[in-house]
Amino acid sequence: MDATLSLSASTRTTAGILLLTIVFIEYGGTYILRIVRGRESLTKFQEAFARAGHGHAGVLVILALVCQILVDAAAMGGALEFLARNGVTAAAVLMPAGFFFSSAGRGATEPNRFVLLVYMGAASLAVGVASLGFGLLTA
Repeated sequence: MDATLSLSASTRTTAGILLLTIVFIEYGGTYILRIVRGRESLTKFQEAFARAGHGHAGVLVILALVCQILVDAAAMGGALEFLARNGVTAAAVLMPAGFFFSSAGRGATEPNRFVLLVYMGAASLAVGVASLGFGLLTA
């Protein structure tokens, strides 16, 4: 039996895109290596936010992949499916973007207004996992 038959078209598409983003996360790892080796001139704040952005990107993409499969397993539909399927995926974009963009600029020592993306991502993550949790418990 072909294992892909049990995955919805939405899961296959979203999972394919998420897997491709891992290549970009890997490339970001080379930036972290340059920071650690002292080849990038950053403030301590920028270094911390670069690490946080990179770490969140990797973890949230993996979590988003797992969520896609769980949404299919729970046979969810409607708004609950949309939130469960896309909440964590959106967080995987919003939170790292918030860390990176809010620390941009030569010599930055505190976050700029883009830090709001981190909070938006956190809200999206909470809605996504709560929707999925509810969907799994009521399936």
